[in-house]
Amino acid sequence: MEITLLKAKLHQATVTLTELEYEGSCAIDSDLLAAAGIHEYEQIHIYNLNNGERFTTYAIQAEAGSGVISVNGAAAHKANKGDRVIICAYARLSSHEVANFKPKLVYLDQVNDANFLKGDQPGQGTLLQAEVVLGVTHALQLLE
Repeated sequence: MEITLLKAKLHQATVTLTELEYEGSCAIDSDLLAAAGIHEYEQIHIYNLNNGERFTTYAIQAEAGSGVISVNGAAAHKANKGDRVIICAYARLSSHEVANFKPKLVYLDQVNDANFLKGDQPGQGTLLQAEVVLGVTHALQLLE
């Protein structure tokens, strides 16, 4: 049996741009994609906290360190610049893979800098504080 689980989440990202006249997709800062483990062209689900819209599209890379979250094409009708969104990717896993699987969760501030990461790094289950240095996100485990 296969089970669909949350694979990755960019929590409370801020939409920086909407472009209706674009072929589609959601452009996301490539550093954020890497931190969450979301691949370019991977299907993503976007949940708009401002208006309740929920929609599916795919991720494309925006410039590293830019903080860009651009909702493009028809999906631009479902978000506005400044809206807070949750961006999720899901994976299908076999029942035996589920026991050891942990999603990568990236918590963002209002300018799309990673504040906290929670993922498959050592110490899973402990929030990791993220420090952004020269556009590269490094995780530092918080002392309990």
